[in-house]
Amino acid sequence: MRSLSFISDIVRYRVGIFLGHTHSYPSLPTIQSDEAPLTQFILQQQISVNELVVLISALAPHLQPDFFSDLIKEYLPDGGDFPAFGGVKGQNHRGILPTGETAQFILAGNDLAKRLEIQQLFTSDHWFAQKGILWLESVREGEPAMSGRIVLDGEWIERLTTGKVTPPRFGSQFPAERLQTELEWDDLVIPDTVRKQISEIETWVQHHRTLMDEWGMRHRIKAGYRALFHGPPGTGKTLAATLLAKYTGREVYRIDLSLVVSKFIGETEKNIGALFDKARNKDWILFFDEADALFGKRTDVRDAHDKYANQEVSYLLQKIEEFPGVSILASNFKNNIDEAFIRRFQSIVYFPVPKPAERLIIWQRNLPAIARLDPAINLTQIAERFELTGSNIVNVIQFCCLQALGAGTNSLSESNVLDGIQRELIKENKII
Repeated sequence: MRSLSFISDIVRYRVGIFLGHTHSYPSLPTIQSDEAPLTQFILQQQISVNELVVLISALAPHLQPDFFSDLIKEYLPDGGDFPAFGGVKGQNHRGILPTGETAQFILAGNDLAKRLEIQQLFTSDHWFAQKGILWLESVREGEPAMSGRIVLDGEWIERLTTGKVTPPRFGSQFPAERLQTELEWDDLVIPDTVRKQISEIETWVQHHRTLMDEWGMRHRIKAGYRALFHGPPGTGKTLAATLLAKYTGREVYRIDLSLVVSKFIGETEKNIGALFDKARNKDWILFFDEADALFGKRTDVRDAHDKYANQEVSYLLQKIEEFPGVSILASNFKNNIDEAFIRRFQSIVYFPVPKPAERLIIWQRNLPAIARLDPAINLTQIAERFELTGSNIVNVIQFCCLQALGAGTNSLSESNVLDGIQRELIKENKII
């Protein structure tokens, strides 16, 4: 890789100058257009020489673990410290990992003015930080900030080397799972008023960059879009969020709040912060199902537990307002959500229990084409008689299909349909 060779040459130049040797400054490599992900990135970003050196320096140990160690050995074959070069050892990695001081040494040597210039590449307003590409690791209080390790985001390492990004793995470090569906908008049977509200969110996803940048609204309105989906279980809230992502080319992640909320003081905020940091530059849709657990109303402070619970809600309010993507909160009851969140939603969408005509459509669209209905079954009457949600109806159909398969037939009997309906109503403490 030509970029690595250039970094090697410039390190040798700086070390040589430092040790009193005579060296000529290496010539910048010619970046020729090709299909390599790193090349494409460099050309697209019109990256400066200083930015290129910082980026490749951060990437080098991931490509050649002994990259910096071998270079230093050329000048210190017997070992020893080289404080001016910076660099740290990792917990597992045995080579040298570059720090901000390493970048300053390579690019500026002992020139104080240039070192301060390089320092600006690691500020929060630089596009490296804005895009979540790289940053400096925090150091202990009192130590120079530039002695922090240059951290290159793991997803960007993949993107720059392979051109692909592995989806995040669900777990305590990332308490969210990606939602996907093979269904279409027509499979979501909801009132026209609800569909219109969802289309407004779709419009924001498609045009928010134009609104913020070309129309100059970035300084007038908050980034991101916040919506509340509320209504009884099984009325289409999760499917609506999943289809919204599917038809806007986004990914939607359902947050597992059981892994976010912690009994330990400060841990919930830490988990929330890590989650939003992970999602910040991804164009994801974050879907908080059963959001009452984390977005519920704040209470009067009676003890330390109430105090910290309220702090968690306040911190979450701050993070969700800062998030530039789409945040969707789902709840069975709107009144369970803290009023501070309610005021900040651009959209509040109510998903009602489907009416008889809508229930009939759900029955008809979800029955397998291979299944044959018993002539005694009148779907219109069933749709009118039984107030079921979409998920209830799908559960009944699944039950009936399995009963038919177990009996070696493709015929769905009236008795099985009624048994399936009764099972669903019992779940919700209802009776036929």
